[in-house]
Amino acid sequence: MQKKKMVVRPYGPLMVEHRIIEQIVPLIRAEVRNIDKSKSIDPHFINVTVGFLRTYADKCHHGKEEDILFKALKEKELSKGHFETLRQLLEEHDLARSNVRELLDAKARYVKGDKTAVAEIRKRLLALAKIYPAHIALEDKHFFIEVMKYFSDKEQQKMVRDFWEFDRKMIHEEYREKVSRLKAELQ
Repeated sequence: MQKKKMVVRPYGPLMVEHRIIEQIVPLIRAEVRNIDKSKSIDPHFINVTVGFLRTYADKCHHGKEEDILFKALKEKELSKGHFETLRQLLEEHDLARSNVRELLDAKARYVKGDKTAVAEIRKRLLALAKIYPAHIALEDKHFFIEVMKYFSDKEQQKMVRDFWEFDRKMIHEEYREKVSRLKAELQ
């Protein structure tokens, strides 16, 4: 009896990443409850959350979507519905980035003593906790699997290989940048 070869589809790795991104949402909501009780901010929580969202959710995950999957989709003749969903997903990526920037800016103001930044931090955390679950549901349930019909098996397998290569390069680039920043700080 011959074993059937397992085929990884491009949506598989992206959905695995979604399961990791989803895990930060309850932590963000819990932090908002802490803010409501204490009326203060934990700058460490904000730093870790921003680091995760910028590196993993945006650079790694959205990077693969935008630079590989979405770029390939833009070369296809999409249905009007898929085209509109793609446009919406890209807008949501931008909205998440904007909220992360505003969160980091508000945290910097808070650390400098601006207690009015607490409301802005709370607002941005709530926005991120709202954006990600809806965004992920749209991609997982109504987009990723459906758009595979635009690609041949060969194109899909190349996309998966491109995802792995993207991750490999990204991790090296990330830490090369960190070492460069550290060297600059020490000089």
